[in-house]
Amino acid sequence: MTADFLIIGGGIAGVSAAARLAPSGAVVLLEGEDNLAYHTSGRSAALFEPSYGLPPVVALSFASETYHRTAHGGVLSPRGMMVVGGKGQDADFAKDCTNFELAEISVAEACGIVPVLNPDTVTRTAIADHAWDIDTDLLIQNFVRDARAHGAEIRTKARVSKITRDGDRWCAETAQGPVYGRQLINAAGSWADDIARMAGVRPIGFTPFRRSMARIPAPGGHDLARWPMIFGTGEAWYCKPDAGALIVSPAEEHLMEPHDAFADDMVLAEGLARYEECVTTPVTRLLASWAGLRTFAPDRVLVIGADPDVPAFFWLAGQGGYGFQTAPAASQLAADLISGNTPQMDASVVASLSPARFR
Repeated sequence: MTADFLIIGGGIAGVSAAARLAPSGAVVLLEGEDNLAYHTSGRSAALFEPSYGLPPVVALSFASETYHRTAHGGVLSPRGMMVVGGKGQDADFAKDCTNFELAEISVAEACGIVPVLNPDTVTRTAIADHAWDIDTDLLIQNFVRDARAHGAEIRTKARVSKITRDGDRWCAETAQGPVYGRQLINAAGSWADDIARMAGVRPIGFTPFRRSMARIPAPGGHDLARWPMIFGTGEAWYCKPDAGALIVSPAEEHLMEPHDAFADDMVLAEGLARYEECVTTPVTRLLASWAGLRTFAPDRVLVIGADPDVPAFFWLAGQGGYGFQTAPAASQLAADLISGNTPQMDASVVASLSPARFR
């Protein structure tokens, strides 16, 4: 059997593309791990803040909002966001307020919302309600159900070891045997350039960056259900409620080779120290820690489009930290371009996402 669409990568990019393409032809998706969404997609802070990112990213996020709110009953729930700053951080604090459209409130008001904030070190605070939690597992499962309902075949434990061209079709060698497809969709995340090299396609120059997370008990035993996601000025750290506990990240960007990432204890400790400077409750123990790789194109904008030199090779990569919030619109754009339909996105945005910008 030769699939119409051969997708490599079972994160949010791959499964959403499978759901969009399956109504138009036979889809086979290959994921090397035992489970879907194992790497970056399974380690996301999962916030929908549509103003976050460069203009093409923001356009994709706003175009995804209706899907996030309505499809299959929606996947968003209220969260809100807050930025806290200290002495000497006024310029960066003002920049954050502008970028995220935040309204400044008094430190006393902020302490009323988040009682563990330290008024001796936190001198400025701002807040907004236009940020929502994404139920990432539900979003992935919704796309998987849609894909399978239209006949898509999703294979795990199917790591690709070799890619060749056989006439008008691709052949991907896996431990389960060869898999054939006419259009190859590269949704391999941090491994996107590796897949391109296997296929004889010029790589884009993606760079994976590690980001670490620690899960700690609810500070002071507080009920965190209504706390916003909190950022240190300039995104020096952030924290977010998670099922009765608190996720804290140093928000680092450390260049890495593609791999199954894990947290660096020293980096995590430094990030937790920055968090502790702004609160009254010290961190005494961790419930868990982990890390993921956020992979960016050279200009930090997603890459969506057919390769200009090899049109049967389609790029759907470089999601960085925006994969979940842009997935509905990114996958729809990919499906439109692959199927020859007129994209719903503005032509200038489509051009800014095309891999042709790097040629």
